[in-house]
Amino acid sequence: MTYVVTDNCIACKYTDCVEVCPVDCFYEGENMLVIHPDECIDCGVCEPECPADAIRPDTEPDLDHWVTFNRKYAELWPVIVTKKDQLPEAAERDGETDKLKKYFSEVAGPGG
Repeated sequence: MTYVVTDNCIACKYTDCVEVCPVDCFYEGENMLVIHPDECIDCGVCEPECPADAIRPDTEPDLDHWVTFNRKYAELWPVIVTKKDQLPEAAERDGETDKLKKYFSEVAGPGG
């Protein structure tokens, strides 16, 4: 099992989670974070730290595409180990729907 970052992180990018990660498996993109699923040790300490509730265990239904997404971008983005300020519009974007389509048009979300 691994944990993955899901679409509620997009356009928020809270980084509270990175400071508690014992294996430094978070990677930072322009508008979100991802977890490298091959580096995550399934400790779960990051999940309760996320103010946007964007970190989920991959055992939840319909998260296979998020495992693939996290793996892909973890290979491209730099590791992040220190907390930074969230994006300026994080509070307004928290809970917004269809973020994956809006911010990652080249990525197909669930169902297509």
